[in-house]
This record gives sequence, C-alpha cells and structure tokens, in this order.
Amino acid sequence: MLHTVNKSPFERGSLDSCLRLSKKGSAILLMEDGVYGAMSGTTVSDIVANAVKDNSVYVLGPDMKARGLAEGQLIDGIKVVDYAGFVDLVANNDGVTPWL
Repeated sequence: MLHTVNKSPFERGSLDSCLRLSKKGSAILLMEDGVYGAMSGTTVSDIVANAVKDNSVYVLGPDMKARGLAEGQLIDGIKVVDYAGFVDLVANNDGVTPWL
C-alpha cells in the first residue's frame, strides 16, 4: 500500500496518523506541504526516522524544491522521487491511501 501525506505535520495530524496506522513495510510518500515532515532537526524528526526503519519513506523532490528545501536537510533513509517515481510508486503498490 502507498500512503500519501500532503499536509504539514506542524498544522495537521495526518503524518502522525499515517505513521501510527500504516502496516509495517508500507510505502509512504510525503508531498506538497507534507515534505516538511521529511526534514531533520524538527519536532517530528524522531518519529519519522523510526518509521524509516520499517517502511519505505519517499519525498517528492519537486515539492521539496518548490519550498526551498534541500536534499541535505532530509532525515537519513528518505528517498527523493520525481514525478515519474511517483507514478512508479502508484503502479507498484496495491492501492493508494491519502492522509488528508
């Protein structure tokens, strides 16, 4: 299952809910304002870093760059994908669950 999170973890609980309720081994894509959850040194960094141990966590590169964020700021283990990578994630997973 691919889980997508598009809301900032500092404004909504979408990322927290996703990480608590998704099954181990899931793919999680942070996009739009959800990319802020991929940044190291924040109040949610430890939670996300723990999720990387059991899940494949991705961030949409164009959304990250649109917000002035650099790959060097990412939590270790998070993979950057482009739009083609996003399509691959959708195609290679059994379904998509958006966390709004």
